[in-house]
Amino acid sequence: MAEPESMLAAGETVTDQNPDRIVNGPGSVTDDVKTKADELKEKANVFFKKEDYNQAITFYTQAIDLNPYVAAYYGNRSFAHLRTESFGYALTDASKALEIDNSYIKAYYRRASANMALGKFKLALKDFEAVVKVKPNDKDARAKYNECNKIVKRRAFEKAIAVEDSKCLSDQIDIESMAIEDDYTGPKMKDGKVNLEFVKDLMEHFRNQKKLHRRYAYQILIAVKDLFRKNPSLVDIEVPKGTKFTVCGDIHGQFYDLLNIFELNGLPSESNPYLFNGDFVDRGSFSVECIFTLFSLKLLYPQHFFMARGNHESATMNQMYGFEGEIKSKYPFPYTYLFTEVFNWLPLAHCINHKVLVMHGGLFENDGIVLDDLRNVDRNRQPPESGIMCDLLWSDPQLPRGRSTSKRGVGTQFGPDVTLAFLKKNNLDYVIRSHEVKNEGYEVLHDGKCITVFSAPNYCDTMGNKGAFITLDDTLTPKFTSYEAVVSFVSLLTQCMGPFGLSLLGYQYTD
Repeated sequence: MAEPESMLAAGETVTDQNPDRIVNGPGSVTDDVKTKADELKEKANVFFKKEDYNQAITFYTQAIDLNPYVAAYYGNRSFAHLRTESFGYALTDASKALEIDNSYIKAYYRRASANMALGKFKLALKDFEAVVKVKPNDKDARAKYNECNKIVKRRAFEKAIAVEDSKCLSDQIDIESMAIEDDYTGPKMKDGKVNLEFVKDLMEHFRNQKKLHRRYAYQILIAVKDLFRKNPSLVDIEVPKGTKFTVCGDIHGQFYDLLNIFELNGLPSESNPYLFNGDFVDRGSFSVECIFTLFSLKLLYPQHFFMARGNHESATMNQMYGFEGEIKSKYPFPYTYLFTEVFNWLPLAHCINHKVLVMHGGLFENDGIVLDDLRNVDRNRQPPESGIMCDLLWSDPQLPRGRSTSKRGVGTQFGPDVTLAFLKKNNLDYVIRSHEVKNEGYEVLHDGKCITVFSAPNYCDTMGNKGAFITLDDTLTPKFTSYEAVVSFVSLLTQCMGPFGLSLLGYQYTD
């Protein structure tokens, strides 16, 4: 049967020449079982159309369990995994679909998309090339092929011209030569410093969708880079008795929801400290506004406002999920590389009162990791594909004991026994992490020892989830506050930017 039209990439038709994609395997599958499996697939398609991807995955899996010889089942489940950012699972399913039927074009789309998301551009290019050869007139396939090819060539060029002793871009910028035009009416720094008036003016300026002057943008980036590089990879935070501390998860360029957090919980200050736990950019259309607001707050309250690196604070993710395109649409060329320099110095984790460890992703592939190992990580780099830094940015908890291969294709999945052993070894009470969409904006797992907080409500304008933040006092008892997405003409007009989107209203290329 045909896949739902909403699941098709541009240029794909609703029906296939061989729609069932069935290849006989060992054992027999009766007609009744085939019919039941196809009914489950159709049920999954309905949930996919409703954007309930987890339920769709559940029923695709049941269909596969009944009849594991249908390529479309794996292809559909691969697409659903892409939508939930389970890129490792998506890659496996697409490969299985092609193992069953190597002429199944949609599986090449799925596998290429998964490899793109994992930064494996050469592998993605090979699959996009296969699609273009079969469908030379498919505009979407051609656009993806060209964009992927452009990234491969650019990365090769950058590698070729890289010089080990080359100066950082931030060391070569002549800020004094950047004049402030007379008609500029936005926020202005005094003596090159960020103060409270500047931050408030900046947020209002951004609320009205106006741009910060390039000179001040440079000054913020250079100053905050110098500040972050003085921090260790693991930062210790003290919450004094009688005070509160707020932890926020992913923001993903949702500026108006960021403002809503401050309206609900108060502006950051020395008496109202915050930690934002990574993934400030990408996906949403206002990543530039989010990151400059957060960086300005860091400069204003360096000892009371904290930021951790997420997996999206990396060059590959920024190429794929919109931030690079947004920068280029709002600021000149060099800013892209300057942001990368700053992101490389973001701390990887924070420890609150020596008892609560906060990181973006999760725990580790190997046993025996101690806090000093985190402190000693050399973080001034792009995230590696394995090791402590990779796990801090990419890993996820799971319900079963032990560890398993990551659904994302990067990092690891860790069970309650892994969490308990790590906490016991390091004399910690529990961990807070982000990185995953949750219906209520948060989730408590592993007998209360592993908490997820996600602060971007209605993620990508499609997920329908609430956002949340956590407040702690000196007892370190977590209090959860959930909230809905801000409803405004902006949220109705803007969509999250896709991997290749340069326009603020661009198509979301998840397939």
